[in-house]
Amino acid sequence: MNKKRPVNLDLRTIKQPLPAITSILHRATGVVLFFGTLFMTYALSLSLESEAGFNETITMFEEGFIARLITWGLVSALLYHLLAGVRHLIMDAGHLEELESGTMAAKATLAVAAVAILLAGVWIW
Repeated sequence: MNKKRPVNLDLRTIKQPLPAITSILHRATGVVLFFGTLFMTYALSLSLESEAGFNETITMFEEGFIARLITWGLVSALLYHLLAGVRHLIMDAGHLEELESGTMAAKATLAVAAVAILLAGVWIW
């Protein structure tokens, strides 16, 4: 092994291609969804506890800014994760693997996800 090879560990100087960034975002949204299930499980258990708990949950989601923000964040993560996952499945089938077509697919994924996230925001708010 060559011990004198250059090593660049400063992640700020490494320029990632767009398909790599969308793939990293896909993983990050998976982590967000995993931890977001804690909030949604709490809301579900509160709503199933009693009628008063159900009413409190409804009030929390209708009037609470933080609850709506968390919900919008989770729905946004879910939409992006879904769209990027479909892109990954298409790539697994052997399509869009070249840099040019992969970049076009990444741009399309980001554009469709942005529109879907904005529509989800309008729907939630």
